[in-house]
Amino acid sequence: MHKTNRYARFAAMGLALGLAQAHAGPKPDEIGRLSDDLTPMGSERAGNADGTIPAWTGGITQPPANYEPGMHHPDPFADDEVLFRIDASNYQEYADKLGVGQKAMFERYPETYYMNVYPTRRSASFPQRSLDMTIENGKTAELTANGEGVINAAEGFPFPFPENAYELIWNHKLKPKGTGGVRYNNQVAPTADGSYSFVTIREELLGLYYKEGVTVEEINNILLYFFQEVESPARLAGNILLVHETLDQTEQVRQAWIYNPGQRRVRRAPNVAYDNPGTASDGLRTNDMTDMFNGAMDRFDWSIVGKQEMYVPYNSYKAHQGDVTTDDLVNPGHMNPEYMRYELHRVWVVDATLKDGMRHINSRRTFYLDEDSYQIVLIDHYDNRDQLWRFSEGHCINFYDMPTFWSTFEAHYDLQSGRYVAQGFDNQHPAQTFNQDMSPSQFTPQALRTRGRR
Repeated sequence: MHKTNRYARFAAMGLALGLAQAHAGPKPDEIGRLSDDLTPMGSERAGNADGTIPAWTGGITQPPANYEPGMHHPDPFADDEVLFRIDASNYQEYADKLGVGQKAMFERYPETYYMNVYPTRRSASFPQRSLDMTIENGKTAELTANGEGVINAAEGFPFPFPENAYELIWNHKLKPKGTGGVRYNNQVAPTADGSYSFVTIREELLGLYYKEGVTVEEINNILLYFFQEVESPARLAGNILLVHETLDQTEQVRQAWIYNPGQRRVRRAPNVAYDNPGTASDGLRTNDMTDMFNGAMDRFDWSIVGKQEMYVPYNSYKAHQGDVTTDDLVNPGHMNPEYMRYELHRVWVVDATLKDGMRHINSRRTFYLDEDSYQIVLIDHYDNRDQLWRFSEGHCINFYDMPTFWSTFEAHYDLQSGRYVAQGFDNQHPAQTFNQDMSPSQFTPQALRTRGRR
């Protein structure tokens, strides 16, 4: 029933978008729109008709006065008051602006789950260089390999005039993230009663696509170099994962290696892809749910459902602060809603349906992408009976030091078991860094052997 209602809601728009997909690709004649009716990223510059979504005026271009690099980013909207609360008693009044997974959360946790809705702040901003290169990409970038690759693009969003689902997902995957960075992507997977073990995970990322002067053709098909080490608990400490995330995974699959401290050896890990379980996740998230979605798209048929206004997690600074503990954030069944912030934003809605003959634990997924950043903020995951199974939220902030709009933590809820896994808890660790000097030589199997044996 949900699927039928959703498609009915977007029937006219979906038809128009479907017809437009035949003309996807470079739009040199439309570049002027990126300084007129569209933002430099390609989103609608104007607000909505009733004023509940304001116009985009550049996002956060200056951090709060008390911010210094290395701090957990202070909340620029700390004085905002809650406009209203959505809970199990009234969510039907807001049903047209809620996703299937959000409605299911109210039904699954009627006594404890709610959404505090705040004024909409279109805070997303990106480096001027990235925006300038997005304009250039709009003149030249194209999909290749049946949507699995991108050519003639560099540094910025490849498709500021997205007209099919592949272009939207590539905008998410290639969103500016800086050339090199370090973060603590710490994780919990609470039991149904809220008990959890804290898993400390340190990660390093290197993206040559974002290096000034480098084109997508010059990165040797490596989109991202990724190093992940588990630091605690003791039973997992020392396990290391190294990934070379390929741009076109039909040309070359994602390459991965693991170091096991017990065996003291490096070996290939061919299963770090698709629906294999993520690190220390108790099977509650898959590898392709990293950053909400990454990896190959070839097992699914992708389509744009439409664009709509929705209440989504946004400007989640309250949960990001250094004086907030994991105990503050973790509740049985779901994250503590008192620390969550929701706003009304326009989102792209994309469906991915499993192809005949392909295997994946999900028969279908629905992705909701913020129009200003292309960041995936919500996902509905369906099982092989086409029943809603999981629901994901990406709680995002604008990182002042980049700047970029990215998740500070993610929560993935299993609506059938009553459990969830959440990652990104860096409150008691150094805040994420960007644009650090790194080299591909730090991300080789030989370097992994050296680092694993220290």
